[in-house]
Amino acid sequence: MAKTIYFGGDIITLEDNLYADAILTEDGIIKEIDTFDTLKNKHKDALCFDLKNNTMLPAFIDSHSHLSGLGLITKFAKLQDAKSFLDIKNILLKFVKENDIKEDEFVIGFGYDHNNLKEKAHPDKFILDSIGIKNPILLTHTSGHMGVVNQKALDIFNIDENTKDIKGGKIGRIEGSNEPNGYLEENAFISKSASAYKPTSEDIKKMMDKAQNIYASYGITTAQEGLLTPKELGLLKCGDNILDKIGYVDIKNFPDLLKEEESYFKKYNNGIKLLGYKAFLDGSPQGKTAYLTKPYENETEYKGYPIYDDEEVTEFFKKALIENVQILVHCNGDGACEQFIRCFKKAKEETKINNNIRPVMVHAQMLRKDLLPYVKELNIIPSYFVAHTYHWGDVHIKNLGERAYSISPLKSSLDLGILYTLHQDTPVIMPNMIETIYCATNRLTKEGVCLGKDEIITPLDAIKAVTINAAYQYFEEDIKGSIKIGKQANFVILSKNPLKVPTSEIKDIQVLKTIKQDKVIYEKLEK
Repeated sequence: MAKTIYFGGDIITLEDNLYADAILTEDGIIKEIDTFDTLKNKHKDALCFDLKNNTMLPAFIDSHSHLSGLGLITKFAKLQDAKSFLDIKNILLKFVKENDIKEDEFVIGFGYDHNNLKEKAHPDKFILDSIGIKNPILLTHTSGHMGVVNQKALDIFNIDENTKDIKGGKIGRIEGSNEPNGYLEENAFISKSASAYKPTSEDIKKMMDKAQNIYASYGITTAQEGLLTPKELGLLKCGDNILDKIGYVDIKNFPDLLKEEESYFKKYNNGIKLLGYKAFLDGSPQGKTAYLTKPYENETEYKGYPIYDDEEVTEFFKKALIENVQILVHCNGDGACEQFIRCFKKAKEETKINNNIRPVMVHAQMLRKDLLPYVKELNIIPSYFVAHTYHWGDVHIKNLGERAYSISPLKSSLDLGILYTLHQDTPVIMPNMIETIYCATNRLTKEGVCLGKDEIITPLDAIKAVTINAAYQYFEEDIKGSIKIGKQANFVILSKNPLKVPTSEIKDIQVLKTIKQDKVIYEKLEK
């Protein structure tokens, strides 16, 4: 590959010397950092890449999401903008009309949020049956933790009045009876929904290519598959290889998959690397399934619920420690966060293994300040979904009261020297790193409430959380995450410098180009 000199704008390195005048790359690697004149005189054969007064940073690194999930929802009815049951009906009718869907195929929609609907409730099987579609119907809530189906889908799933709730999940019932109403929650939903859609190989490639291009459009060059089974691995293999893709295996249902797929274990193979395990401990705060230690607001006893008991969770951690692999654990409520800490500590004591597997507490929404010293002591990496402050902040105030103001305790973590990352949990929301940086530095809800002023961090610290900190989370801090000699030439070019504009304007910054090892994988089209 030709040598390239990047110059002509703010180059933020995230190293001790925060800014660089110019950098030289070759074969996808950063080779030299110096003044433009020095590099140009020394390397007269180098291509010159003029930043045109724009800003270049290390490329963004996605620390938690579901890449294949984004690919899949490109084929589903989009319900994100639905404001009522009527909107859902109309969107589904239009979707069926515009797509060649056979009567025995599922009609699938993604992204409704009962909090945003006029009815302030989930639709049920009667609403879906009233649409007049003969197909089975399945709608996934925006959180991915619950959904609704019509009667035909219930029949296919063999769910009736005699079906009992499974552990870590609930089946909605018509009041005063055991008859299912179509609402399915957590394991009751997740265990059934995966079988609803069976794309063709041609569909899969198109979906995965589109998903990778979406990630690249947000400045990302490394993406995550946050709950990987043989199905997701098959999906990842089908797309073009424009991103690095890191997967975490479903520890509950596929505990042997890491061994079975050894060619991907801890090393890239066609852009795919399997790095460890993933487990869920609870649900979502906006869906009121997150596991809390005290009841939700306006509830006398209900605190959500755990998915597993302590014994099972401890065994998950022991397996990761014994195999010396990382484990990512979904925790939203403070009850789940406590369970993570309690069980990980017990697993370390019982195995007497003290290796640093860099365990990740994914989301950590309700991680309390009094728990942070234990997080530090156990070398746990919280990966915060701080964009919740905007997307569901007003809902959290309603559901959590004063506790909502301390969600995603970024500044408290920083003050204790805890390394953390930030993510979007795509496809829950788009992998918009600029929006996440904005949320971390403003913490404003949709209604303009500042959700925890004391937990606001600086733009520089927010940028580190989606670059160099995320590289550390992946054990890739030696090759990614900052602009340093010897690291990969992975860059994002922005329309403005997020360190030099008011924090209120960060959300308006545009990604102009995304570069992976010197190759432009995204370029914003000029209007």
